[in-house]
Amino acid sequence: MKLSNLLRISALLLLTSASGALAATIERLSVVSNGEVVGTVVGTTEGNRTEVTYAVDDNGRGPKLREEIELGKNGIPVRWTSTGRSLMGGTVDERYVWEKGRATWSSQADKGETEAAAPPLYIMNDSSPWAEGVYARAALLAKGNRLAVLPGGELRLTKVRDLSVGAGAKATAVTAYRLDGVQLEPGYLLLDAEQRLFATFSAKSATVREGYEAEVPQLLALGTELETERMQTLQQQLAHRFDAPVRIRNVHVFDPRTGKRGPLSTVVVMRDRITQVLPEDGKAAPADQVVIDGAGGTVYPGLHDMHSHTTLQSGLFYLAAGVTGTRDLGNNNAFLQNLLPRLEAGQIAGPRIVPTGFLEGRSPYSARHGIIAATEEEAVAAVRWYADRGYEQIKIYNSLAPEWVKPVADEAHRLGLRVTGHVPAFSNPDRVINDGYGEIAHINQLMLGWILGPEEDTRTPLRLTAMARGGDLDLNSARVRKTVDRMKKDGIALDPTALILERLMLSRAGEVNAGDADYLEHMPIGYQRYRKRSFVTIKSPEEDQAYKDGFAKVLEVLATLHKEGIQLLPGTDDTTGFTVHRELELYTKAGIPASDALRLGTLASAEYLGRDHERGTIEQGKLADFVLVAGDPTQDIREIKKARMVLKGGAIYFPSEIYSALGIRPFASAPEVKKPTEAASAN
Repeated sequence: MKLSNLLRISALLLLTSASGALAATIERLSVVSNGEVVGTVVGTTEGNRTEVTYAVDDNGRGPKLREEIELGKNGIPVRWTSTGRSLMGGTVDERYVWEKGRATWSSQADKGETEAAAPPLYIMNDSSPWAEGVYARAALLAKGNRLAVLPGGELRLTKVRDLSVGAGAKATAVTAYRLDGVQLEPGYLLLDAEQRLFATFSAKSATVREGYEAEVPQLLALGTELETERMQTLQQQLAHRFDAPVRIRNVHVFDPRTGKRGPLSTVVVMRDRITQVLPEDGKAAPADQVVIDGAGGTVYPGLHDMHSHTTLQSGLFYLAAGVTGTRDLGNNNAFLQNLLPRLEAGQIAGPRIVPTGFLEGRSPYSARHGIIAATEEEAVAAVRWYADRGYEQIKIYNSLAPEWVKPVADEAHRLGLRVTGHVPAFSNPDRVINDGYGEIAHINQLMLGWILGPEEDTRTPLRLTAMARGGDLDLNSARVRKTVDRMKKDGIALDPTALILERLMLSRAGEVNAGDADYLEHMPIGYQRYRKRSFVTIKSPEEDQAYKDGFAKVLEVLATLHKEGIQLLPGTDDTTGFTVHRELELYTKAGIPASDALRLGTLASAEYLGRDHERGTIEQGKLADFVLVAGDPTQDIREIKKARMVLKGGAIYFPSEIYSALGIRPFASAPEVKKPTEAASAN
């Protein structure tokens, strides 16, 4: 680290160490999403103590936290508490203290203690963006700008560049840094000349010093640029391309049409197309081909996530999980329009994306995605905007006025677009189907029509917490049968995202949710802790049981809909790929055969999107989008969690390499690959 930076930080610590000698310093930051301020961060520092208040209101939810931080002489916290509510309203009461050579902590996820001669850096489980400034300043004082942290892992800080934010008298010199090593994805932040936090940012949103909200587009562009550069570098390292045919031998091919796994076969690929699917004959392969030994494993078509919200980082996670196609159901429009051509050109790794236009109504509970319409005319115009840009579907959200749904759907159908979405507040599934929905997003949005009264407001977290009332729902009641019969008659699909309900309803503080159990220990410590928390407040054993009974009813509804022939579209509302695996696994827990679940995630999704002429089965002439696993997923769907190789877009990816590059312990080894001999290649 430069001496000037060290002197600057040391001077700042000296100034703040004499408690009471200086007046309190107040720093304010604004949380900005989709061009709107949705929250605030206020830090009040007096001496070596800082009190932080953090509040976000976005989409009817958001964290509300109060933090108290006490710094030691080296600028590392010796006390840090965080109390309040998390994103979905779960109780936060996190406490860390270092005293007399011992560090102790307790959070929603865990508790522990350790001997430490000097204060270590503790990474909070529930905190505000303010924490990133604390972490960065601590790393700047460490050798090589990296240090071990509690409860585990290593924090790494990398200087990215110097820049100026603002114009004229407001121009402020800042330095951009990247934080790596603890969370699933890196974080970006700006520190000013005094090493105070100026902003945290990504490609989609930013928290920025109050008064500089107009500079957020500059920060989003910087976030996009930095993460694009990182993803392009990883793509070059991880995508293996061959000019020769690739011969994948000793594999069983899963056929979604029959639900069967065939005899040992050979699949030949040339760039991005399947050229041959042949019986395995055991003969020597041509010397001028790449030969990959599948060792008796199974190849199946690439999976789909039919409810995604794409990020720059999500592409590699998806490919490592065997997901080669996604449907983006709501995003920052400028971000997605910038990303799509980069994906199509192969500059960045990721699945093939079908974009959906997000359409919300203006209310105090509006989600800050896509287009937020204040009038019916604006809503209908938004449909045309999306159609002109190649979107294939419109997604309607909670705050859109129920009476606008029909004109929006009529315009979408006129322009050849499908319509899906949440059931807007004060409406119901039967009405939106009548008004033009071809599918419903989220199983809770369907079931709430059978659970809630017409006056209850689903723009709030009630749309999730009310699922605790579902345990006693009678699926043979007239109310339920009316909707199910209509869905069956008109071919209305459901995008269940059941795993999100599982996380919400069954997560308990300090415990590993069943849906995360197979992969969580492989993840960075920060993500492990994030997943071991409650998302709702459980006030009594009776309420605990109500949530469990409510989720059991979710599985019962899935089984009923599948039996009735209603198409399920496996989606996750997530971006890690692991959740696609769990979504399909939940279908099997509901009683749906594993081969049917795998068909839903492959061919059935491709058919729904109108892509089955090129994807969804492993056949001659189709795109080479498929996955190799060691076992038989038709017998145990959990085998899809251990992909050994994934093909997409003319490239071969080995998940073990991807996970290692992302700081995740791999789940399976790569297959043996034999490249053509030089002499054979020359001929």
